[in-house]
Amino acid sequence: MELLAHHIGGAWELPSTGRRQPVLNPATGQPIAEVPISGPAEIDRAVQAGARAYSDWRRTPAGDRIQPLFRLKSLLEADLNGIARTITEECGKTLAEAVGELRRGIENIEVACGIPLLMQGYNSEDIARGIDEIMIRQPLGVVGIISPFNFPAMIPLWFLPYAIACGNAVVFKPSEKTPRTAVRLVKLLEEAGLPPGVVNLVHGGRETVDALLDHPQVRAISFVGSSPVARHVYARAASAGKRVQCQGGAKNPVIVLPDADFEMTGAIVADSAFGCAGQRCLATSLAITVGDARKPFTDLMASAARTRKVGSGLADGIQMGPVISAESRTRIEGMIETGTREGASLLVDGRNQRIEGLEGGYFVRPTVLDGVPAGGTIAKTEIFGPVLGLLHVRTIEEAIDLVNRADFGNQACLFTRSGAAARKFRYEAQVGNVGINLGVAAPIAMFPFSGWKGSFFGDLHGQGRDGVEFYTDKKVVIERWPPDWSRTF
Repeated sequence: MELLAHHIGGAWELPSTGRRQPVLNPATGQPIAEVPISGPAEIDRAVQAGARAYSDWRRTPAGDRIQPLFRLKSLLEADLNGIARTITEECGKTLAEAVGELRRGIENIEVACGIPLLMQGYNSEDIARGIDEIMIRQPLGVVGIISPFNFPAMIPLWFLPYAIACGNAVVFKPSEKTPRTAVRLVKLLEEAGLPPGVVNLVHGGRETVDALLDHPQVRAISFVGSSPVARHVYARAASAGKRVQCQGGAKNPVIVLPDADFEMTGAIVADSAFGCAGQRCLATSLAITVGDARKPFTDLMASAARTRKVGSGLADGIQMGPVISAESRTRIEGMIETGTREGASLLVDGRNQRIEGLEGGYFVRPTVLDGVPAGGTIAKTEIFGPVLGLLHVRTIEEAIDLVNRADFGNQACLFTRSGAAARKFRYEAQVGNVGINLGVAAPIAMFPFSGWKGSFFGDLHGQGRDGVEFYTDKKVVIERWPPDWSRTF
């Protein structure tokens, strides 16, 4: 079985000792690799390698720094299906979903290639007589990136291209559940001509993360994961004086008005709720119907859940793969049981399901809980699985109030034909990403991936201009150059 290596200072290093754990294919439950679980020593060596590389990399002109990114884009596109297959093998999502993930990541590479323009400062001449003032942006130094299992290519590419294009060096800690994709990304960066030490890869778990958060030479941390872990990362890194951006969890609601196009709405919401087995921070997990929208929408969701094709993401025609682990399956099935105990009706039960030929896989079929109590566990807790809860109210005002009372604020969507209702919703919804007749309001790379309340900890988000702001320091220079009358020309 393949033992995955760290990448430190341009060299691939196989650990000779220390803990290891298997990387499992969630569709089969079978191991496909081993990943080392490192600690502070490996993190320190990676940070020191990054610091050495940074000294020259920051002096490399921005136009030269983006050349490896241009080549990386070409390499990713040339092996799109091969990399997507790696994602599917270790993450479980369908091959089409994995390809879509890569496309989103490539968008960020394209935007980061605009760094010679995006990183520009500004100036004012004669702020006082004979005195000029300029603002310039400079890289931070060594930065850390900690990514989750559910988007092992896209989320690192929210951060990596901007960090290195701005002139920083990176220590990258991928999820220990999906590290093979990270290894492929770093190998492609190496092939693209990125200098040794600019990006370093260290595998591990919580101890590895904490070592990165505590290291005094790490200037900034980018993180995506659950809200409890995001809160921990933010607090620990900020207390160490670091700049931090932490994308947390979500409980994304959609509101369905009676004037919605139900055929379109049903298809979109089903894809949002059950796509990627519900394991994405923009998955719809609550649907709030208003008035007469209740019956037609409920019927559509029950039908979509019953008929969705579940199996290995590598198989043709499959619409949903497994969840990531046996532990996740147990937790999700426990949450479904909690929902029924709290009074919800189980319209479609996805528990205790086995897929023929994949009996060892971690499958939960799409599940629909109707009449979820607004103050109950299902309405408030991120399940991170293919479970859709239905709530029913009489007015759009009640629906928006439910949205705004939530602890999370990642995304909310509205389905309607009314422009007035859409404007009211986008104006009043207390979330960072708003969708109108969309089930996944994922910003393109030119816009920040926003998030409010318990869904985000920090000030500057990932992607676009926020990414450039996050990975640079502003320096203001005020100059006076008196005439030198003793010189003649």
